[in-house]
Amino acid sequence: NYSQWKIRMKYFINSRDYKLWDIVEDGPFVPKGTKAEWSVEDRKKMVLNSKALHILVCAFHPSIYEKISSCESAKEVWDKLEVTYEGTNEVKETKIGLLNQEYENFKMNPEEDIAKMFDRFSTITNGLRGYGEIIPEEKLVRKLIYSLPESWDSKRTAIIEAKNLKTLKLDELMGSLLTHQIMMKGREEEKKK
Repeated sequence: NYSQWKIRMKYFINSRDYKLWDIVEDGPFVPKGTKAEWSVEDRKKMVLNSKALHILVCAFHPSIYEKISSCESAKEVWDKLEVTYEGTNEVKETKIGLLNQEYENFKMNPEEDIAKMFDRFSTITNGLRGYGEIIPEEKLVRKLIYSLPESWDSKRTAIIEAKNLKTLKLDELMGSLLTHQIMMKGREEEKKK
């Protein structure tokens, strides 16, 4: 679950101190001269790397710690984890390409309910986000609406006509689709009776 962990860790580090995330992304401050020549400000900046490194190391299972134990900076740890779990740039591009293909070909599967469809959709879009591919919410809403099967045509049309798709949130769309699904199941049960 590296892609999920990566996003959560970024949020966590930022919540502790935004300067810590700068250290993880850009690398540590390296003062000039010997330790005896460092100013108080130099020492404060050096502590930032130690704090960021500590947060990262405490988040690992011992088996992962072995892979990064030789790293001396938070940036070095972060970069090593990216290569280990996401691969080289070529591997990342391949994974992004596959996720984009899944996104482009996304349709609701037969016998799939709205919740399962949305979970599958979220997995794809969160995977893309983990690789830095952020899709605007309006585009996500449109993709989900047009991914519905023919049996949902009347609901799709109603949503398109009644809602402003530029401002419609994914959660609102999900709520509307779940409500419709519940109503459809209720009607089916009444017909069976």
